[in-house]
Formats: sequence, structure tokens, C-alpha cells
Amino acid sequence: MDRPPEPAPLLIACALGIERLALRRGARGDGPVTVLRTGMGPDAAEAAVTRALADPALRDAVVLATGFCAGLAPGMHPGDLVVAEETRDPRGTTRCDGVELLVKELVRAVPGRTVHTGPLTGSDHVVRGPERAALLATGAIAVDMESAATLHCAVRTGVRPVAAVRVVVDAPEHELVRIGTVRGGISAFRVLRSVLPAFVEWHRSLLLPRR
Repeated sequence: MDRPPEPAPLLIACALGIERLALRRGARGDGPVTVLRTGMGPDAAEAAVTRALADPALRDAVVLATGFCAGLAPGMHPGDLVVAEETRDPRGTTRCDGVELLVKELVRAVPGRTVHTGPLTGSDHVVRGPERAALLATGAIAVDMESAATLHCAVRTGVRPVAAVRVVVDAPEHELVRIGTVRGGISAFRVLRSVLPAFVEWHRSLLLPRR
């Protein structure tokens, strides 16, 4: 008798060691989850995700990009969450899946934290000063260096659900060069440490049969 196919695993991609540490501290052993540290920048993200998805065990994986980001909109604060409706960079635009479901699960996992939704744009460098306003004018609400490359690579290599969730560590009124950097970084780390259960629930719900 044939066994039913194994559910598609969840591949969570982040750039930095501190991001991976936060996610692993929040792990509860739920489901087939792999946390991949890609390294910084779009090229590193694309190379690492390409290698990971070439592994037969991850070939059909659902992919979620996460970590820290810079908020672009006035009023954003360190520790706010950004759920991408789409990611953008010179490679193109990638639509995200299950956005409303992710927002619901994040609100449950991190009560009291503001969750923003909208386009997440990619950059190959840290964005500061006037460049924020220029990116905001395109409609983007946040920027990071890896999410767009990660999701573009993921959908290029196969049909699969993808998403991006970022935690604001740097915002127009709270730039990293200012005194509040350490406090903002600790706040963002604590939030990132708390979100893995929401990712697992989002993944599980995506794989449930539709009625």
C-alpha cells in the first residue's frame, strides 16, 4: 500500500547569525522546519536558497524570508512587524501567499505589536536618510537586502507558496545611527524570537485540504 506523500517542509531564510539565533530560541519542535542562514545581501541570499532547494528533502519546500528590516513609513517603531504583500527588486516582483493568515497568526503570537502590510522592497545596501523617502514614494513600506532575492529564487525554481515577514529594527524616527539603537535592537530580537509559532501555523494551514 502506497504511503501518502509527506507534507512540504517549511524553509525559513534569514541573513544574520543573530536572526537565526532568535528563531532557534523560539523553536518548539513543531513540524518539518529548516532555518537557513543565507548571509547578507541579495546575491548571498539567492545562492544559499538555490543550494538549499536543490536538496531533494527541500525541493518542494514552502519558503518564508524573515529577519530585520528598515521601516520606511513615518510612525513605524522598532519591534513593529511587516508582512509583505509582495517583494520587489530589479529581479522583479513576487506576490506573497496567505498574507491575511500570517497577520492573524502574528497578532496572536505577539499581542500588542503593530503589524503593517504592503510591498517590501529590496536593496543591495543599507538605506539611510533621503533614500527612505524615495523608496516610500514607490509605495514600499519597508526595505531589506534579502527577502526579494529569496522569494524570486524560490518561485523561479518551482511552484510553491512564499512569504516574507520582517521585524523593524530601523525606522525614519529611529535610525540605527541614533542613541536608541541598542534598545530598538533588543526589542526587535525579542519579537523575532516570538514569531516562529506563527510561521508554523501559517505553513500548516496552507497545506490543509481546501473544502
